[in-house]
Amino acid sequence: MSNIPGRAVIAGVIRASACLIGASTVSAEQSRPAVEERVTALKQSIAASHARLRQYEWIETIVIRFKGEEKDRKQQRCFYGADGKVQKVLLSEEKAAPPRGGRLKQKVIATKSAEMKDYMESAAKLIQRYVPPDAGDIDSAKKREKVLLRPGDGRVRLDFADYIQAGDHMAIEVDPAANVLTGISVNTYVDKPEDELR
Repeated sequence: MSNIPGRAVIAGVIRASACLIGASTVSAEQSRPAVEERVTALKQSIAASHARLRQYEWIETIVIRFKGEEKDRKQQRCFYGADGKVQKVLLSEEKAAPPRGGRLKQKVIATKSAEMKDYMESAAKLIQRYVPPDAGDIDSAKKREKVLLRPGDGRVRLDFADYIQAGDHMAIEVDPAANVLTGISVNTYVDKPEDELR
């Protein structure tokens, strides 16, 4: 895949909650049993949510911005099919009007547009590895001791370092009383760490 100048950001796909609570880190010896307990509770909550989610359908909106300009907006109706996989039906798609110019400029724009489309498809596939969180990936991070528990104001946050790939970070906020996931924040990249997706 060729290099795309600048940073591409997918908005509205990952963030379930924009506010994450900052708190002090618990020491490794103190937190290991708490991390084990919280990770187990998180996986149970995700499994229960997954089972409930299969009964619903929802509208997914993907907005692609490049250098601050909206380039693509797509809405899809999503639901689980009989095979257990998410099915998507396109509802609407809007693309920015191509800029005017000569043949050479149009050819450059077409090439860059194709590269951007490939890049964004790769980004969307990567994001689907994070949301919803996978029990196997959670277990893997826990075994590698890449999970920190950060208690907060009536909530706890589980921070996963190197969750899917080296240098990424995922934070899951949980309401411990209800054992409910309340927010997810992901920082990752497609090709290089400097091409961060949030």
